[in-house]
Amino acid sequence: MNSSMDFNELGAQVLEELKAGKPLFGKDGALAPLLENIINAALEGEMDAHLTEESRQAGNRRNGKMQKQVQTPVGEVTVSTPRDRDSSFDPQFIKKRETMLAEGMAEKIISMYALGTSTRAISDWMEENLSCRVSAETISSITDRVLPEIKSWRSRSLDPVYAIVWLDAIHYKVMDEKGFAVTRAIYNVLGVGKDGKKDLLGMYISKSEGSNFWLSVLSDLQNRGVKDILITCIDGLKGFPDAIKSVFPETNVQLCIVHQIRNSLKYVGSKNQKVFLADLKRVYSAVSKEAAETQLDSLETKWGEQYPIVIKSWRDNWERLTEYFQYTPMIRKLIYTTNTVEGYHRQIRKVTKNKGVFPNDTALEKLVYLAYRNIRKKWTMPLANWAEISQQLAIKFGERFQLM
Repeated sequence: MNSSMDFNELGAQVLEELKAGKPLFGKDGALAPLLENIINAALEGEMDAHLTEESRQAGNRRNGKMQKQVQTPVGEVTVSTPRDRDSSFDPQFIKKRETMLAEGMAEKIISMYALGTSTRAISDWMEENLSCRVSAETISSITDRVLPEIKSWRSRSLDPVYAIVWLDAIHYKVMDEKGFAVTRAIYNVLGVGKDGKKDLLGMYISKSEGSNFWLSVLSDLQNRGVKDILITCIDGLKGFPDAIKSVFPETNVQLCIVHQIRNSLKYVGSKNQKVFLADLKRVYSAVSKEAAETQLDSLETKWGEQYPIVIKSWRDNWERLTEYFQYTPMIRKLIYTTNTVEGYHRQIRKVTKNKGVFPNDTALEKLVYLAYRNIRKKWTMPLANWAEISQQLAIKFGERFQLM
């Protein structure tokens, strides 16, 4: 469209179609042809500006057009992008390989995907609101826009010191190269810095959970700038504490009491579980480590013959299980369990619960990261009572945790 008269005629045509009851939006809407002409006119104008006199003298000329379908808020339109002989034309109004008019529309699709909406449901939404369907492949390519962001986020620099770090894994099913559903572990590292705010320090995908992979995770944290962690809270994975100590030797490692309790109850008869749990509570809720040891002795006296493996597990892990006794009640509440990172996992699962098996690792990583991106918007305030807790940590750890 090169003249204002053309646009005036189109505008008049839109009005006539509206009077006839034709809808504004959608595939057959009255506005789509008008917008299509405006877009193509804009692209022609860009090409005119690109072909300067100098470039023409150098031999560059127009070289036909490339047509593609573009989704817009008023429906699907056909865009004819001009080409030049040198292939140096880089349109800005509708970029190469862009299939959506507005970034906002792509962001809408990404936001829906981040909430766990299936590609089919997104296509249905597009059809209902824009009278056009978007294929699963197109949706995937749109959500791929987040991959460079993930790469940058994964390699970002971290603070030198973190007060508390919770480490745990969450598991999913993913299709492998042979078309079989296999398990993937996502290793998550959730930390609290001097400001008391939560932050996901890293997210790592592996074929299984093991202390060797956790070692590589910890090494990555170190390579990205972490020099010290005061306290870590982990589950009872064998070799995990040693992996932590090999990278951060001064870190205090607290095994999750809740994990230990769950594992213990697996070997206690159902008829005795309620009473055993009440006796066990006297151990981990004691006022001091010494009092807890006394209660553990009493637990062994009462249940040792019946459940020797359970008592032995508590004895073997005792030092790691009782690290929290050296801290104040407010700090104990934060570190005696991995509930903080498990709470984060529960929020992630709300988004991923309907996915079943992911088609590949990239699809899993994209959705989990996008879910995290939404969750972190709420991490704006320090942990409860952080002003007091941080001072207690500063007194406890001295130069390792200087607030000022």
